[in-house]
Amino acid sequence: MTDAKLETITSSIRHLITQIGEDPKREGLQKTPERYAKALDYLTSGYNICPKTVLNDAIFHEQYDEMVVVKDIEIYSLCEHHMLPFFGRAHIAYIPDGKIVGLSKVPRMVDVFCRRLQVQERLTTEIAATLDELLKPKGVAVVIEARHLCMMMRGVEKQSASMVTSSMYGDFRKNDSTRKEFLSLIKFGD
Repeated sequence: MTDAKLETITSSIRHLITQIGEDPKREGLQKTPERYAKALDYLTSGYNICPKTVLNDAIFHEQYDEMVVVKDIEIYSLCEHHMLPFFGRAHIAYIPDGKIVGLSKVPRMVDVFCRRLQVQERLTTEIAATLDELLKPKGVAVVIEARHLCMMMRGVEKQSASMVTSSMYGDFRKNDSTRKEFLSLIKFGD
């Protein structure tokens, strides 16, 4: 973040603190505007990274043609409607058609999309679409289970509610047994 951008956001946060009735000069709040500006820069750093470049240097030709599953990827993002966190787990599978991707690159790509203002539905489809575009596999499946602080801390205040979204391409969409195998491997619905 440039110094000018940091100062602009810091000043805005200082003003916001004043507007809610607090004193930004109070000891506990003196450094909060700058800390929050830096945190916001990190939490939205996905705008500065192309998720495709995260995968491109780790796509390998391989004749493996069975399902590849990466499950329980921790996710943390900011809801674009209230800028409050949502968090949970992503489960991702693909069936290679001559190409595989390095294991660590899948969670890194997920992080790029998570570090943007998001809705869970779009996050799910962006991950699936990117894998489908770059790997051209026989199928891609993404399931995300998340809890949203915008629903837990305000509004309906339901602490136990979670949201589940899915996006299926190719064999996962067309073949019921393939979809069931994936859901069984991630233990969804148990």
